[in-house]
Amino acid sequence: MGLQGVKAVFFDLDNTLVDTAAAGRRAIEEVPAGLARRARVINVLQSKHQCDEGEAHMICNKVQEKLLKECHDPAKVCITDLRISHWEEAIQETKGGEANRNMAAECYFLWKTTRLQHLLLTEETRSMLTELRKMVRLLLLTNGDKLTQREKIEACACQPYFDAIVVGGEQKEEKPAPSIFYHCCDLLGVQPWDCVMVGDSLDTDIQGGLNAGLKATVWINKTMTMPVNTSPVPHYIISSVLDLPALLQNMDHKMNANLETDKMVSINDVHDSANIESKKC
Repeated sequence: MGLQGVKAVFFDLDNTLVDTAAAGRRAIEEVPAGLARRARVINVLQSKHQCDEGEAHMICNKVQEKLLKECHDPAKVCITDLRISHWEEAIQETKGGEANRNMAAECYFLWKTTRLQHLLLTEETRSMLTELRKMVRLLLLTNGDKLTQREKIEACACQPYFDAIVVGGEQKEEKPAPSIFYHCCDLLGVQPWDCVMVGDSLDTDIQGGLNAGLKATVWINKTMTMPVNTSPVPHYIISSVLDLPALLQNMDHKMNANLETDKMVSINDVHDSANIESKKC
């Protein structure tokens, strides 16, 4: 039994299904549970590389800023080299002196490994996906470098919950280009107007869904604080992906109500026509 008018739901990965931002912060700030021998990045910078606490935090903050502004062209540089360079630049900008590639690489791989360990698909999210998949087809659609995103997908073990997985870095174009959404539709054998896109990014998830003419776009806005001049405008806004089933059911009820209204209008039209014809007779 499916939802009225919805045949497929496309989900973003990062900060939609899994809290990638929080995992990145924890990789810097925390010692992973059960890994007593592995120090956090902050500790490594202080104990092994003679950074004081302020310098260590400044380096990590600079890396986070570089990640937010990152533009990656896989034809020019691999993601590993690019991100080691982020750490190398942040260390040099903070401490001065010569660049230290080895130190940067150590920090990057520690951060990366620890972040992956904190990428969790919660039990509540797993249950939600399992139940939703009984009604509609599910597809994971994520932008980003193919190696990095595949590592995340493997780390959070989300493959069994989806009918298909599409990584932007493996396609000719990424979100918000309509082509990648059409590719997703082809994989599932559905039309754009049968699909809903769910994600946290207005620029890629919501704009992409609108560009492709999907039935609806759902913006995950955890703070529920609206930016000034929100653009693009999503069809729906929820604070958590766990709110999606209720939203879809509400959409379903509204569609059914509209269908019933349309039927009543059609029946009344028939009756009106019949009355007109009888008067003519």
